Amino acid sequence: MRDNPTEKFPIVDENGNILGEITRGHAHDGCKILHPVVHLHLFNSKGEIFLQKRPLWKDIQPGKWDTSCGGHIDFGESVEQALKREVREELGITDFQPIDMGHYVFESQREKELVYVHRCVYDGEVHTAKEELDGGRFWSIEDIEKQLGKGVFTPNFENEYRKFFRK
Repeated sequence: MRDNPTEKFPIVDENGNILGEITRGHAHDGCKILHPVVHLHLFNSKGEIFLQKRPLWKDIQPGKWDTSCGGHIDFGESVEQALKREVREELGITDFQPIDMGHYVFESQREKELVYVHRCVYDGEVHTAKEELDGGRFWSIEDIEKQLGKGVFTPNFENEYRKFFRK
């Protein structure tokens, strides 16, 4: 399995205004054309954060622990539509109340994303999509703190954790 390089994403400015479209392959080839993604940080009522394990076949950050749920916004899709779709596809959750935490620009060596960050508290069952993820689990804040900076997590997750959730 691998990502579809012809999948279409919107090109956006830093305010989220759509300027055009780009393929996944081009968006991830180092061109650094800004494209939008959604992230959800799923907490349980104990304050633990669910993290997903990225499969080794992913074209970005394979094999690392990442944000509970994340994915690209497809061309023609709203932030809310993309968030609901990704959470349903990756975690099997349809009944959740996301809280908008804002957005920021994330840049790596291969891409540049406008990241829309959300969080929610959810105590129901999580069913990770085997075709999209290598599983997932809830992590305590203490366990996350012990692993920061050691290459266990994606840079996106570490950045968001420090910016939005670290006390």
